[in-house]
Amino acid sequence: MSTGVAGLDEILSGGLVSERSYMVRGQAGSGKTILSFHFLQQGVDEGETALFINLEEDVRDLKANAAALGFDTDAIEFLDLSPSADVFVEEESYEVFAPAEVEREPLTDRIVEGVTAVDPDRVVVDPLTQLRFLLSDDYQFRKQVVGFMRFLKNRAATVLFTVQNTASLPTDDLEFITDGTIRLDAAEYGKTVRVPKFRGSATQSGEHAYRITDAGIVVYPALQPGQREGDAEFEQISSGIPELDELLHGGIERGTVSIVSGPTGVGKTTLSTQFMKEAAGRGERSVIYLFEENRETFLTRSRAINIPVDEMLEKGTLQVTEVEALEQSPQEFARMVREEVEERGADIVMIDGISGYRLTLRGEGDMMLQQMHALGRYLKNAGVTGILVDETRNVTGEFQATMENVSYLADNIVFLRHLEVEGELRKAIGVLKKRTSDFERTIREFRITEHGIVVGEPMSRLRGILSGTPEVVDREEKRNDCDE
Repeated sequence: MSTGVAGLDEILSGGLVSERSYMVRGQAGSGKTILSFHFLQQGVDEGETALFINLEEDVRDLKANAAALGFDTDAIEFLDLSPSADVFVEEESYEVFAPAEVEREPLTDRIVEGVTAVDPDRVVVDPLTQLRFLLSDDYQFRKQVVGFMRFLKNRAATVLFTVQNTASLPTDDLEFITDGTIRLDAAEYGKTVRVPKFRGSATQSGEHAYRITDAGIVVYPALQPGQREGDAEFEQISSGIPELDELLHGGIERGTVSIVSGPTGVGKTTLSTQFMKEAAGRGERSVIYLFEENRETFLTRSRAINIPVDEMLEKGTLQVTEVEALEQSPQEFARMVREEVEERGADIVMIDGISGYRLTLRGEGDMMLQQMHALGRYLKNAGVTGILVDETRNVTGEFQATMENVSYLADNIVFLRHLEVEGELRKAIGVLKKRTSDFERTIREFRITEHGIVVGEPMSRLRGILSGTPEVVDREEKRNDCDE
């Protein structure tokens, strides 16, 4: 049975099991009540009877807030058991539920009467923990909850009840009673949803993201690398530059992950885009996610070096998306990638760059490798070629393959380097790693001109290139070294 939230249904492997009870746990403002309305609205849309039992919030406020989010409150039955103002005025007490009031009109009797009259298929109790204040101790509370859930189950209803966990009133004991638990939490990088318990079906483990919008809750499941298998053939993708293809022993293989690394301004993005330019000529679709550069700046620079980005965009062989890292969670970004791959048939996905992507985690550095690993595995399983741009810190000096320690994720590593040669600033390109084939182990000169990228002959007369300040070696000295 669908929860009414597509992403949550995906996490639950299709939805809830009917005629069972589920707990939604979270702090105030986490969206428990909104999720409950999604559940009931889905039932209404499917021709089922939906009942909302409110124990705390005023029913008028509930309906107004739900209607503002687009829920049809007229189609949902309400059993209003929230305390009224009369309780405070008549009793002249600050107690919301006075013992005399409970004895005069037992709450359980009202619930039984209301449920019997409506005979609902779906029931929401919001919040169930309000019943704790009506009973003498925790044992009685738990006993009443068990009886309440069995009563609803015997009437063939599926129940969603909310709880608010606090230090003084923990709700861990209720997890033993329910058939499943949905936990809404907040992390540094946004709101998260987990399903620690779910009887009767498998669920996707881990933390997933969600966002509260004007239309309710949107859930973004964590990327599952093994959820799709690609059937891409083993073939090489040419860069369109013969000298670069020579370095790569023919190009990069389809369905692999490549890292293009180097310091700022060396041409990493331009080099990566060259593969997309060539792919467009084959009618393939490429997607670029810009984490660190403005979209218009990227397009202007590409036009200046003879990359026909306007034509590629018009034909649909290129999509350029500017991503604001601090406004996205890793799961939200993963959803964007999945839509491009599964719905629009992307053949190449480029992330520019890794350090900007890391900002989506907002300080959770230990998660970065896990998220990158999942993304890389997903692309490979889908037969999609991934290109990750990684900016290293040092312009010259000590050589670094990657800045974020993600080299183990890559099938191919292409590095670019600034050089100072006899007082002139030059650039070099080389291949550090290639899993699927051999590669040329020389370092070649790299230039970006108004006509495009130019890769020169091997820089055999220079020694110490990786240091950034190489020395020129004359032919005689080099010949003597070889003889020795």
